[in-house]
Amino acid sequence: MPSNDSASLESAADIALADRLKVGIGTVTAELHKLIVGQEQVIDQVLLSLLAGGNSLIIGVPGLAKTLLIHTISQVLDLKFNRIQFTPDLMPSDITGTDIIQEDEHGRRTLVFTPGPIFANIVLADEINRTPPKTQAALLEAMQEHRVTVQGKTYPLVEPFHVFATQNPIELEGTYPLPEAQLDRFMFNIVMDYLNEDDEVLVVTRTTATMKQQFQHAMTGDDVRAFQALVRRVPVADAVARYAVKLARASRPGPGAAKFINEWVSYGASTRAPQQLILGGKARALMQGRYHVSFDDVRALAGPVMRHRVLMNFHAESEKVTSDQIIAQLLEAVPVPGSGMR
Repeated sequence: MPSNDSASLESAADIALADRLKVGIGTVTAELHKLIVGQEQVIDQVLLSLLAGGNSLIIGVPGLAKTLLIHTISQVLDLKFNRIQFTPDLMPSDITGTDIIQEDEHGRRTLVFTPGPIFANIVLADEINRTPPKTQAALLEAMQEHRVTVQGKTYPLVEPFHVFATQNPIELEGTYPLPEAQLDRFMFNIVMDYLNEDDEVLVVTRTTATMKQQFQHAMTGDDVRAFQALVRRVPVADAVARYAVKLARASRPGPGAAKFINEWVSYGASTRAPQQLILGGKARALMQGRYHVSFDDVRALAGPVMRHRVLMNFHAESEKVTSDQIIAQLLEAVPVPGSGMR
């Protein structure tokens, strides 16, 4: 890895854009904290998901400001926001849109496409596990393809396009859990937990008083697209990429796997895991003002990238072993190459 960080990107224009990204992210974070108390790690992971061009799943009990966070980010970035409340009777056309019959001034009837709520820059899929698989699949197809097909016609979605799906971890009756193959399409699994006491007091104080926040638009949709392209131009050393792959491979049970993996894991992480570790690591490096990916970037993102990709078996569930505990042991078991790059 070059000692001169600025030599890592291709041109002076890239360096200037990277500097603008770091300043912009700092401004976005400050604007968010006008309304969002605490949750620094969650905010970082959501912003990383945006910069990397990914979609993320947010897990948390009701009342932790999941919707408020995503809506506020769309306001700060001046992006179109739509919230879809997933329910058992929601149909795919309720998400994608549908053709309706309209009559023109001459009395002729034609089919006109009416876009659904998926046509936004940031879509919040609230409680995605409360709707049947067919409707879930319509959303996930749009996430993957960035387009929808209705009556044989294809309609591109607006860019940038991101989906943040939420799940409530405590109410599981009447839900339709996402299949593992569909969970794998989410870049991050972001866990939103309770605030500490001081932050909770601040939330209660703020939300029970008169509130009227004005946000500075720190970035535009064009900025986000430019930053996403820049993220992919960040170089990564072979040793760092290999370390990300080794983490994923070490999570898979089989001959040669660690004892705790064979004992507790049914299926390990797919190849998407190291892909997202490196892509997220590139975004994290730029957010911190660096121009290359380090081992620490990979290690910092192992939790959100792998916790929904490491599937526990019955033995692990009976012993109350979590995927986060498995990932912590993986980080201990897979050595970091001794290159001085940690």
